[in-house]
Amino acid sequence: MFQVTFLGTSASAPSYYRGLSAQIIQHNEYRFLIDCGEGTQRQILRSGLGFKRLNHILITHGHLDHILGLGGLISTLARWEATEEITISGGRQALERIHDLLFKVVFRGVRPPIEVRLQRIQPGLIFEAGDFTVSAFPVIHRGAEALGFLFEEKTRRPFLAEKAEALGIPPGPWRGDLVRGKAITLPDGRVIQPDEVLGPEQRGTRYVHVGDAGQTNNLRQIARQADALTIEATYLESEAELARQFGHLTARQAAQLAVEAGVEHLLLTHISRRYRERDVLAEARAVFPNTNVARDFDSYQIRRGECTRVTETT
Repeated sequence: MFQVTFLGTSASAPSYYRGLSAQIIQHNEYRFLIDCGEGTQRQILRSGLGFKRLNHILITHGHLDHILGLGGLISTLARWEATEEITISGGRQALERIHDLLFKVVFRGVRPPIEVRLQRIQPGLIFEAGDFTVSAFPVIHRGAEALGFLFEEKTRRPFLAEKAEALGIPPGPWRGDLVRGKAITLPDGRVIQPDEVLGPEQRGTRYVHVGDAGQTNNLRQIARQADALTIEATYLESEAELARQFGHLTARQAAQLAVEAGVEHLLLTHISRRYRERDVLAEARAVFPNTNVARDFDSYQIRRGECTRVTETT
């Protein structure tokens, strides 16, 4: 299961109700901050998530509304939090701007009290843990070296408890070994193979995150059969030409991508102050009914075929 919490959902400039782009993705003990618009550190505190274990930051691109909050956040982490190192990952253009922000402004002339690693990433696998991976993929957006991120649980074979009961395998370490693919020997001498208690292989949960984007044709394959897709919806179709000029999407374009890719759930963000939320939602749902417009502090739990809002703004 992945959990995504939206910290900022506005486009380009904050509004009264929406901060600038930032989201936290959680999987077990791992936490990733995607983008860090101005004011993100306060949004983290208001969300109740806090700064603990927040040492992976992924940047979609280097536009200021997606990175300007890094100065304050990293300064706070360095001064007050028990964090020894933090890794900021992104494309070359984004990291050049972030380097200047951090080392020519925030830490100018001083050595940071924590290790700040700027890690240039390219499309492909960028992180792997025991049961999930994070991959980057290219996104087209107004001349920026933009990236999106795929969070994907590894395939697994479900443990069939009823078969284990029938074979007389007691709960505990023996069952754990079988889940890990190891044969076991019971006290009565019987050898049990994993195939006897494991079901067919099943794919894991797929969560796709796209920041700003100006085209969708190159995103269909990566988003295919995603359990949830987060993507921008900066414009309505009535201003599609403006969207094209500025390298953004309309709500209808985002919804059409969800249809073409066979996505289960669509989460729209990067909402312009020029539109009412209900109009953005109506345009998208006319094409893809299983759509929500994210609000600041909304949190969704994403499992195979499920995307459940567990908290929401009032």
